[in-house]
Amino acid sequence: MDLRKVKKLIELVEESGIAELEVKSGEEAIRIVRPGGRGKAAEEPAEAPAPVAVPSPTPRKRRTTINAPMAGTFYAAPSPGAAAFVHLGSQVSVGDVLCIIESMKMMNEVPSEAAGQVVEILATDGEPVGSGQALFRIE
Repeated sequence: MDLRKVKKLIELVEESGIAELEVKSGEEAIRIVRPGGRGKAAEEPAEAPAPVAVPSPTPRKRRTTINAPMAGTFYAAPSPGAAAFVHLGSQVSVGDVLCIIESMKMMNEVPSEAAGQVVEILATDGEPVGSGQALFRIE
């Protein structure tokens, strides 16, 4: 069963106040029971569980993958012998050129779609890349 569906079912139980919910789909089944076994509709009011402090998770940095917009040859620098546009750890802004892809004798710059730090370079200079292939990860 899909995790999103399970979460929705849990929310349904919490919002509706029902004590128990069981759902079967083919060979899969899930049973959700509220703590205390009683819901809002029970004749005797159930004691509300004491609130529990849950530490908030540390926010994860958003990771963006930059993919090749077309098939061609990946070049990390503007010309042979020149410095690469970016290296691991480089800070980039939206629109900064990350590389060039040569396709049909045309040099096409690939701009960054996100601001952040280059944490992975997934293509090799001078090697062919396919359309949609992951080239960089930016965090």
